[in-house]
Amino acid sequence: MEFNKMEALLEKYFEGETSIAEENVLKNYFSSSNVAPHLEQYRPLFGYFTEAKEQKFTNEVLLVSKKRKIAWLSIAASIVVLMGVGTYSYFNENAVNENKELGTYDDPKEAFEATQKALAMLSDNVNVGVEGVQYLQVYQVTKEKVFVE
Repeated sequence: MEFNKMEALLEKYFEGETSIAEENVLKNYFSSSNVAPHLEQYRPLFGYFTEAKEQKFTNEVLLVSKKRKIAWLSIAASIVVLMGVGTYSYFNENAVNENKELGTYDDPKEAFEATQKALAMLSDNVNVGVEGVQYLQVYQVTKEKVFVE
């Protein structure tokens, strides 16, 4: 009779329909020594709960305070800001120095010579381009002779 009742309670337990009182009955039954042989396989399942109650956590948990994290975060942020300002000022100073060197001459004679030098370089490059265009014109004439349209 008791075995049938335990089987019915087990069936309800596995379907998730038991109450806490019924689960306590099952725990008490499987912790006793007179368990039916065909229900012996469920003993470790309910024996686990009694063992789990006896276990206690003995390790200490080290908690890191949020204040310490915030302090490191503010230090890191200030370092990033300082590096950004330093980088900006370094590159901005170099750009200003480069702009000062472009096209400013105190002596008119020196400015005239620099202008002549720049125009001579420009003229050489334009002449190279004109020679390339003349070569293309010769190619075009030859192409028209070969391929009559």
